[in-house]
Amino acid sequence: MFQWTQCVVRSWNTVSPICTIIRGMVKLGNRAFGNKGRILVSVVIYIELYLVATGFLILEGDNLHNLFPNTGFEMAGIGIGGKQMFVIIVALIILPSVWLDNLSLLSYISASGVLASVIILCSVLWTGVFDGIGFHEMGTPLNWNGMPTSVSLYAFCYCAHPVFPTLYTSMRNKRQFTNVLLLCFTLCTVSYASMAVFGYSMFGSKVESQITLNLPTDKLSSRVAIYTTLVNPVSKYALMVTPIVNVTKSWFPCQNKKRNLTLLVSTSLVISTLIVALVVPFFANLMSLVGAFLSVTGSIILPCLCHMRISGTCWRLGCGTVVSWGIILMGGAVAIVGTYTSLLQIIGHLQADDSSLLMGSRA
Repeated sequence: MFQWTQCVVRSWNTVSPICTIIRGMVKLGNRAFGNKGRILVSVVIYIELYLVATGFLILEGDNLHNLFPNTGFEMAGIGIGGKQMFVIIVALIILPSVWLDNLSLLSYISASGVLASVIILCSVLWTGVFDGIGFHEMGTPLNWNGMPTSVSLYAFCYCAHPVFPTLYTSMRNKRQFTNVLLLCFTLCTVSYASMAVFGYSMFGSKVESQITLNLPTDKLSSRVAIYTTLVNPVSKYALMVTPIVNVTKSWFPCQNKKRNLTLLVSTSLVISTLIVALVVPFFANLMSLVGAFLSVTGSIILPCLCHMRISGTCWRLGCGTVVSWGIILMGGAVAIVGTYTSLLQIIGHLQADDSSLLMGSRA
């Protein structure tokens, strides 16, 4: 256990780990399919990072609005609801962090996410056992209509494969890599399954996309879970968007006034994610879209295709080739069905919001 912990801590000491991961994946795509592969891998990775950062803002707005529901203000005749107001406030709080040149401090804070997950899980369990909610809710055991969204979210949760090369190369004892993977996937599976069981047993079919939205805000354990959920995105936002800022800056030929260019690009990026979060404030649907379209493509389909192209086994009959094509076909099915379902749900929510606004203006 000490060796595994040492390996993980040492991996966080590497310089700009996310940037290193992306460079490695882009090189892999370039080696397999040339310039087209490099562009495809880059687009998938950067859009995924962008939408995950946008999801952070939505998550913050949802949970803060749950804590302080009766908030909002009007400016220039335009009413801004509590959720939108909190998204704007969080974006302003996060903005200085993307101006930093050295993100090593945020890296260590972000690494505390494992502890935060444990705290949230224990808080939810405490709320169910000791705060009067219990585990007696019953709902529909199997909802086929929600299966595409569920599979897409599962894909999003488990698609951390781009981290593995950097983790492996940074380990002192690389023979422990298999054990590290086993431990990581086991802990993640236990954590995800426990939260799913707790949430469904406590709230049934009424469970929200974020279980913290179901928790009673007057309980201390619930507030611990909500506040812990709020801390993580603030620390991770800058780490997610830094690779996007770096690649955007590389488009500009001028090398002078780098500081001003960094400020301009970083600020513009935060503003753009803020606008997307305000226009599409549907956390579950957005993350489902990311999982189905981007995470599956970047972590399942493209790695298999690159591996077969580089190894020259695309059309060779063998067990490994059959397994690879099976994974690709399965990933393709999840990507198509999940993306279609997520887009339909997002469009449906947007149309419903437009209808409610129209009815409100008539009233």
